Amino acid sequence: MNFEKLEKNITDNIKEAQIKLGFDNRPISLNYTENSLKNLLRTDNIKNALGKFPETVRDTLGDVTFREIKDGYCVTVSATGTSYINSLGGYEFLTEFINTIRNHGVSVEEVFSVFRKYSSNVIIEEKNNDEFNYLVYFADGIPDKYLYCLTVEEEIDGHLHITYHRFTREDYEELGF
Repeated sequence: MNFEKLEKNITDNIKEAQIKLGFDNRPISLNYTENSLKNLLRTDNIKNALGKFPETVRDTLGDVTFREIKDGYCVTVSATGTSYINSLGGYEFLTEFINTIRNHGVSVEEVFSVFRKYSSNVIIEEKNNDEFNYLVYFADGIPDKYLYCLTVEEEIDGHLHITYHRFTREDYEELGF
């Protein structure tokens, strides 16, 4: 059984939270739908896989626990694991993206330029559906493999505000946007 995709996704999601909120050396819990876990683990036997996963990541993520919730599982990563994740480099794009998008009045072109700064292989699709306005991602998966759904919100005090959701390709396709 291969746990790399799940470990990477947990690590990336915790790093994203730390960039947004800061690091405070405490455990963090994340909720995953059963389908997301099936996609990440590439198995239908979720309980069996989750029973084995904590031992495979103990050296990096410390104690990891899972508990069932409606439609999925809650994973909790210990303070040891969140401290390890906080020490990781390689998140320059995500850091700059979050720091750019959190500002009111930033234009979509400014956000697109952050993507283009990190790759010449950026795909931008205008969607303008009920959920979001733009789908943006790196065609070759470098520096990351996530799909970013950008929503241009109403003007606030004369300034645009942009929000985002980030998905794995499998979760994005499953949602049927």
